[in-house]
Amino acid sequence: MSLSAVEKQIHSSVAALPSAALQTHILQQWERLVDAWNTSSLDVFSVLSGNESQLIKVLVGSDYVADVLCRYPQFLVELLEAGELSASISSDHYDRLLQAVLADIGDENVLNKTIRECRQKMMLRVIWRDLNRLAPLMETTRDLSRFADASVTHVMRWHSERLKPVWGEPHAKNPNGELVAQSMIVLGMGKLGADELNLSSDIDLIFVFPQSGWTQNGKREISNQEFFTKLGQKLIQSLDNQTADGFVFRVDMRLRPYGESGPLVMSFNAIEDYYQSQGREWERYAMIKARVMAGDQARGAELISLLKPFVYRKYIDFSVIEALRGLKEMINREVRRKGMEHNIKLGRGGIREIEFLVQNFQLIRGGREQAFRTQSLYAAMDALLATGL
Repeated sequence: MSLSAVEKQIHSSVAALPSAALQTHILQQWERLVDAWNTSSLDVFSVLSGNESQLIKVLVGSDYVADVLCRYPQFLVELLEAGELSASISSDHYDRLLQAVLADIGDENVLNKTIRECRQKMMLRVIWRDLNRLAPLMETTRDLSRFADASVTHVMRWHSERLKPVWGEPHAKNPNGELVAQSMIVLGMGKLGADELNLSSDIDLIFVFPQSGWTQNGKREISNQEFFTKLGQKLIQSLDNQTADGFVFRVDMRLRPYGESGPLVMSFNAIEDYYQSQGREWERYAMIKARVMAGDQARGAELISLLKPFVYRKYIDFSVIEALRGLKEMINREVRRKGMEHNIKLGRGGIREIEFLVQNFQLIRGGREQAFRTQSLYAAMDALLATGL
């Protein structure tokens, strides 16, 4: 279809918008797209035909997507031709995609550019489907969480393979005295841990590894702790650094033991000792959401099992109420100080308060009620209803 035919549909959709100011803004955005697409070798207008009203909804809701469409018209063509704007994708879609596109990259700058472009294409798809009500909320948050999982997994793997020739591969002795290779495990916390990541979320991570030991077969020998610290730093830089192509995710490491003053990576023994001897009530609250989102799933499951007694007590734990009441009052004071009483996330009755209420029940009852031992806010709310609490 020609530009003129598509443009006619665009103007018809714009005319239905409720205000002159909004109509003017969207027509300006449309002119930006026309200018960008006319310089492209792709026939974007033919591919777009039939989706004009959806495009207008996206332009109304997201200036970010307008910028992506101007810069990367091929993303729109690829997504439309693959049917990925009109249909759901499998839960392993992004894992398979990043494994394929990063496999043959040999340069770190190319890696960082490629993963950022993949992120922008993913955001275009997710926002398009969300604003056009083509995806339920749980699908949107799942897709964002799965992209985060895949990004951490494959970027970590890429850097690990390039560190090993220099520093060797981490090893430790098993109970039989045999040397066994070690790998870093990443815990996703907060909304990421719950598979409920939203469009503006940071990703909260904790880095761990099974056993202390030393690297083998590299140019230099260093401790496992040193190797995984180098790996963690590289991973954060690739995801978090702001470049000309943007960033992948803002990475927040403050939920790890000792916070910003603590080591970037800890062994299983060290992290278990910390929570048993120094773990605070707010850390129990945070660990509810912990999920193994990258690395060895089997070894990660061992760690989660080790930490369960810290999070969920065998008895009905009413002692936690006073500690959590103090934490809640601290949050309230901060909200008042910042004048955010009516903020939809932090204010009274907002998202944070809903999460806080539900997680209170999880901490108090989770030791006896298996249904409360879930990262998902929605599953925990279902458990509250089912148990009459």
